[in-house]
Formats: sequence, C-alpha cells, structure tokens
Amino acid sequence: MPRRIYSEINFHITWHTKANMPLIKPEIESKLYQFLKQKILETPETFVHAIGGIENHIHLAVSIPPTIQPAEWIGQLKGASSHYINQLATNKSLEWQHGYGILSFGTKDLKWVVNYVLNQKEHHKSGKTYERLEKIEKEES
Repeated sequence: MPRRIYSEINFHITWHTKANMPLIKPEIESKLYQFLKQKILETPETFVHAIGGIENHIHLAVSIPPTIQPAEWIGQLKGASSHYINQLATNKSLEWQHGYGILSFGTKDLKWVVNYVLNQKEHHKSGKTYERLEKIEKEES
C-alpha cells in the first residue's frame, strides 16, 4: 500500500568543531559540503536547500520526511562527515563538538534561511548574525 503523506518539515541545523577550533580549512570546505549534501540525499525524501558555515561551525537548511528522528540523523551526518574528511587527511583534521542546534521554520521563510546559510562568512565578518540561528547548547566543562 503506497504511503500518502504530505509534509513540510524544514530545519535549520548547526554544529561546531571541537573546542570551536578553526578546523574547517578552505582546502576541506568544499569536500565537506559535497559529502554532507551527498549523505543527506542518500536519506529518502530529504532535500538540501543550503550548506554553509565558517571555520568553526556549519549550517544546514534541509527538509526531511516525518519518518526521520533528527537527533539520530544529525549524529550520523556528523560522524560520517568527520570520518570521511579524516580519511582524506594525513592526520586527524576534523572533529565535531558534542551537540547541535536545530530550529524548524516555515516554507515562507525558506528563501531567508537559505540566504543566511549561504552567506555565513559575510554575516560573521560584518557581525550581523542572528543569535537564534547560531545557538547551540554549550558543552559542560
């Protein structure tokens, strides 16, 4: 019996590098983004709207089906992406901090969120970031 489900589940997701170190170097950035895009699209019924970030964190704008458990899925993305990048490097060059930030947003805000994700470098350089989209739970000491 075919599933008949309609959903618009859009998320903005962010996570940081270990200790907020500048580990996303220019030489790995495009490989990291391409890997994440490919990995996300391997999940049935997902869509990548944008991937962006700066040296110490990453942002995603995605749409997912209601069958996905976000915490588990994000954990898989983080683990697989650091593993992939570290296989390319001669030393362990990418580690992620524990945790992540996730916010849902309506489809009417999609263009704005995509723009924010794609222009991370400019937002951080000018100091015009949106706290809600940058927020992540702090690590315990």
